[in-house]
Amino acid sequence: MSDQLLKIRGLKIEGRSDETWNPIINGVDLDLNKGEVIGLIGESGAGKSTIGLASMGFTRDGVRISEGSVVFDGVDLVTASAADKRALLGSRIAYVAQSAAASFNPAHKLIDQHTEGPTQHNVSSRSESQSDGIELYRRLRLPNPEEIGFRYPHQVSGGQLQRAMTAMAMACRPDLIIFDEPTTALDVTTQIEVLASIRDIVEQFDTAAIYITHDLAVVAQMADKIKVLLKGDEVEEADTRTMLSAPTQEYTKSLWAVRSFERPAKPAVISGSTPVVSVKNVTAAYGTVDVLHDVSFDIHEGRTVAVVGESGSGKSTTARCITGLLPPRIGHVEFDGQQLPLDYRKRDKMQLRQAQMIYQMADTALNPRKTIGETIGRPVEFYLGLKGREKRKKVGALLEEIELEPTQYYDRLPSELSGGQKQRIGIARALAAEPKFIICDEVTSALDQLVAEGILKLLAKLQDQLGLSYMFITHDLATVKAISDEVVVMKDGVVVEQGEKADMFQPPHHPYTDLLLSSVPEMDPDWLDNLLEARGVDNIGDAAVDKM
Repeated sequence: MSDQLLKIRGLKIEGRSDETWNPIINGVDLDLNKGEVIGLIGESGAGKSTIGLASMGFTRDGVRISEGSVVFDGVDLVTASAADKRALLGSRIAYVAQSAAASFNPAHKLIDQHTEGPTQHNVSSRSESQSDGIELYRRLRLPNPEEIGFRYPHQVSGGQLQRAMTAMAMACRPDLIIFDEPTTALDVTTQIEVLASIRDIVEQFDTAAIYITHDLAVVAQMADKIKVLLKGDEVEEADTRTMLSAPTQEYTKSLWAVRSFERPAKPAVISGSTPVVSVKNVTAAYGTVDVLHDVSFDIHEGRTVAVVGESGSGKSTTARCITGLLPPRIGHVEFDGQQLPLDYRKRDKMQLRQAQMIYQMADTALNPRKTIGETIGRPVEFYLGLKGREKRKKVGALLEEIELEPTQYYDRLPSELSGGQKQRIGIARALAAEPKFIICDEVTSALDQLVAEGILKLLAKLQDQLGLSYMFITHDLATVKAISDEVVVMKDGVVVEQGEKADMFQPPHHPYTDLLLSSVPEMDPDWLDNLLEARGVDNIGDAAVDKM
């Protein structure tokens, strides 16, 4: 018992709706020893993040711990004073959130936010914590570790920002870290580096961790034991190897079987047909530095082109060039064979409406103060000119298209929706302009596997019904296999390989494509160790990660 760090007993949590309190967590127990990692898995709404936050003695607004105890190293965080909890949070207990973009203060540099915790908790001086921050950036394999901390959050990629937040959580060398989907926004190659580094930190400093994820292959690499949750109830718990090889409950077995959806690729494009979108020899820069180099590819009617590559490869920058948010320095973009103005401000309304976008993080993409009807209704009014009853009728039809009941969702706020429902609203907002082409920017990366499969099926159905063309930006090769017709592989702003899906998943490959394919985690607890060994990595420390 002396090794026990966290003990949760009979945890019941309720959420307030109108004047009533409804159950969210129904009497869950959890035990965690020093240096141990437990994985919490389950579909959206299972209560994973709620339990993770409760492990810090914290609940969101409108949520309360109604029964039970959360004892951290002898201190019951349910009854502890605010001062006692403040002394622990950030120092001995740290949290890594799913959405790094929503977690950083956009007005302060990364290194300033990194040093705040250690200095406030008197762990180290500002200069010492700054030096340690640079070392953690290096361990997490961030580019230019001596310089990147002096950038603002908007000046780094999403994957880089997620790693910076992981470094910030590690700054005080806490006894317990709650990782809430920390690799969701990362490409597969970066994910390996981050997973290896997180595991190294846990082992080196005997840190305990609660690892919340919907990715079963990832939790297999990280957790000593796994707890499966469903709608606030514990389904089962076992050590990782037992859970993966012999789950006892039907629900757990159903989780193991998800992501079976794969739509057949369409026939090859007819030679000489005009693409809906054609990217022609595009070179683009941020400031004076070129970040895209002579990028070219086509997207034809009714087809899906998946653009894959690690963080910083140029996928989203290419999308910005297509939409006119970043005018290319060289080259241009064509729509239905006609060259588009490079800057979106010079495009007419018809040109603007034909290319829409669905964003990665539905939480930050939807205005929290606007109802669903207002959110979808705005592009309906702007592009189609509909108002009043006609606008409401069109919004209702769009909600039906995304399989949500209009009478139930029209007047709701985003905070009243699940992650999958929010992403469906993002899809409806894009459809509101009645476009021919939609850019899907990591639209399933923040969703659990069951919900993600539903979104992919919905997008496939809409494509078939409406003849839409998709550019699918993703780092998830399972998603690529599920929905794409063609694949474009990018690295460092260059297209290194492209072709039909069937050809791209068969050897021989470009070496970088081989790296991506070999980096997809498998549901084998030894997979990460075997991969690192195959790549010549003897240990998972800083020097080892640098070899990868």
